[in-house]
Amino acid sequence: MAVVFLSIVFGSAVPTFADATVPTSDIEGAADNPLVKRYDGSFIVSYEQSAYTDFTVPLSPLVASADPDARDKNNNRVYAPEKDIEVEGQLTRIAYVLPAERSPLEVLRNYQDVVEAAGGEVLFECKKEECGGDASRAAYGGGNKMSLTMFFVYDSDLKDADFSNGKCALTSGINDQRFFSAKLPEAEGDAYVTVQTFSLIDDLYCSELNGRTIALVHVLEPKGREKKMVVVEAAKMADSLSTSGSISLYGIYFDTDKAALKPESDPTLQEIATLLGNEPKMAVIVVGHTDNQGAFAYNVDLSSRRAQAVKDALVSKFGIDTGRLTAAGAGMMAPVASNDSEEGRSKNRRVVLVKAN
Repeated sequence: MAVVFLSIVFGSAVPTFADATVPTSDIEGAADNPLVKRYDGSFIVSYEQSAYTDFTVPLSPLVASADPDARDKNNNRVYAPEKDIEVEGQLTRIAYVLPAERSPLEVLRNYQDVVEAAGGEVLFECKKEECGGDASRAAYGGGNKMSLTMFFVYDSDLKDADFSNGKCALTSGINDQRFFSAKLPEAEGDAYVTVQTFSLIDDLYCSELNGRTIALVHVLEPKGREKKMVVVEAAKMADSLSTSGSISLYGIYFDTDKAALKPESDPTLQEIATLLGNEPKMAVIVVGHTDNQGAFAYNVDLSSRRAQAVKDALVSKFGIDTGRLTAAGAGMMAPVASNDSEEGRSKNRRVVLVKAN
């Protein structure tokens, strides 16, 4: 029987949370993605959709970072695939609880059938420890190795309540892990799908789901980005540097966890070059900033490399004297918004110009 914990508020008992139960319906607001339907008899227990974001599709097993001190946000050693595809678009993440007596392999094969019937192609497949990282846990845990689930989502990112079916499905111990990534042809471009299945292992708050197969499905659909960012003009940069000594720029773009500038950064880089051309005695510090996803040292290094990439581009493509530019990385140390939401994290991922003289 599920345990219900109560709190007393002004003399009345209010339930705060309860153990997981076997689901009989989808959670409110959740629905299948039309590209990848569910296994018959399963129910959605966790659901999230982002209108536009980036997503990394693994094409090989996770391997440990070459830096033994590289740690993720839960103090696990960082693991990542050596081969992957970086894609952007609308991302849907769905976790299903499968009917009893359905194995992770059986469920995975059914999802592969759906992909292939739609003209898709399986790009990579792995099972158990072969997938790399910690094959015994999902999105929860620290001080060891990253798991495959953590490559996609951490427990702190989930909106599901503690001890709910969704939280249990994605944070419990796991067994018999299976995974594939695939590509689906769509009119607007290729869509990408990842499916991870495993048996949930728990004998406490999530025990009602113990032994049940969980399917974690990600679907990245191609979608044009709304281009609403206004390029900050050189005159506004000069005004902000004069009055406040710095300016945050959001028109400089990088792939996730990468330091190579994207071509769409050029308009903002051109405005920086125009600023420095108009102010021949001005020197600036280019400071890279990240959100808090990942370990402290990793983010400091990433932000430093990104700042250096901006400096290098200004020197090589726009002819700015290297002596007028200093590159530095602040990592996650100076947030301008909460890192608890994607909206806040996007504001923290930025490049800041600081007036040096």
